[in-house]
Amino acid sequence: MSRVAVITDSTADLAPDVAASLGIRVVPLTVRFGDEELHAGVDLTTEQFWARMLAHGAPLPKTAAPSPGSFIEAFSDAFAGGAEAVVCPVVGATISGTLQSALIAAGQLPDREIHGIDTASTSMATGLPAILAAEAAAAGATVAEAADAVRRRLSDIDLYVAVDTLDYLHRNGRLSTAATAIGTVLSIKPIITVRAGVITLAERMRTRSKA
Repeated sequence: MSRVAVITDSTADLAPDVAASLGIRVVPLTVRFGDEELHAGVDLTTEQFWARMLAHGAPLPKTAAPSPGSFIEAFSDAFAGGAEAVVCPVVGATISGTLQSALIAAGQLPDREIHGIDTASTSMATGLPAILAAEAAAAGATVAEAADAVRRRLSDIDLYVAVDTLDYLHRNGRLSTAATAIGTVLSIKPIITVRAGVITLAERMRTRSKA
């Protein structure tokens, strides 16, 4: 095992085989459908999530950040496996409480070097920094060098997502009413992006193919 372990969260959208091949541990967020609680990537795949989302009459899911205990477990396992330090890039702090949980967990391991990094984004804009950290660690970088490499490159990553509707983002409070209204007129297919941790409407296209 590399001297530097890389740990991220399930919003990074890393395929399980990619994460495994790079030695990246993924801490799952909790997804709740009504009273049912599941863990992303553990007992709920992406395909299963969307099947449930689109099911008629299904409750709108809610997500919750991993607990500090989940990160303590992940960090402790990494150290038990031989890692000397951890780099932990996670979803933006304005989007989720995941970073706060990771930092609380790190505070419970004061004798260990753990670098929690706010990617200020999500999806592969969090996954790519995790991959970069893992590649740097595999090449022999120190934890400080791997963490610095990630922080330097964060501004180079832009995330764009083409969606059929803004309704779900609006209903869970991720997008303003005004932006949602603009995006739904005239059958517009919106493209969203994340700027400084805030989900915003980037473009408005008239058809899915143009989007």
